[in-house]
Amino acid sequence: MTPNGRTKLSTHVLDLVSGLPAPGLAVKLYDPEDALISSAITNEDGRIEAWDGAVDLGSGSYRLVFDIVGYRQTHGASEHDLLFPRIEIIFHLDGSRSRLHIPVLLSNYGYTTYRGS
Repeated sequence: MTPNGRTKLSTHVLDLVSGLPAPGLAVKLYDPEDALISSAITNEDGRIEAWDGAVDLGSGSYRLVFDIVGYRQTHGASEHDLLFPRIEIIFHLDGSRSRLHIPVLLSNYGYTTYRGS
């Protein structure tokens, strides 16, 4: 258990189509009651480490929503070209980790995520 039972969150998106990080991808974070906590846009390295609000999460289930259609449209794709227009990742925290990193590997017809370090 962490001293205060709180967890800091970061994410990183790699675009496997281009082989590069995914900058400019909008991400929203929802709390266990499904209320919007914060949002951010990936930086030039495809990372979000600083959110638009304080993200110091307690125990519970949370949801990250990645706006894939918005990101792909800035790279010339249409909404009809996308199999997954958004990615929703639901994760659970128990207060045992002071930091959680959730990477996403993005391709045209799929995605992968895992608990990063």
